[in-house]
Amino acid sequence: MANIRVRQAAEYCGLSKSLLDKLRCKGGGPVFIRLGRSVVYSTDDLDAWLSANREAGNDNRKQERAAA
Repeated sequence: MANIRVRQAAEYCGLSKSLLDKLRCKGGGPVFIRLGRSVVYSTDDLDAWLSANREAGNDNRKQERAAA
């Protein structure tokens, strides 16, 4: 587990820093830690957030519908 700052966290997730900032302010983003004025993210928390927000592609949805 590493703690990384916002810009590195955005790169880690493949997002823009701006989007990560907005998610932090409005909610729905990964868990973060505020250290004074600085914000850091745990790579474990980023991995968990990414996993929780995965979506199946169109091919998987067709397979799910066919199985139902």
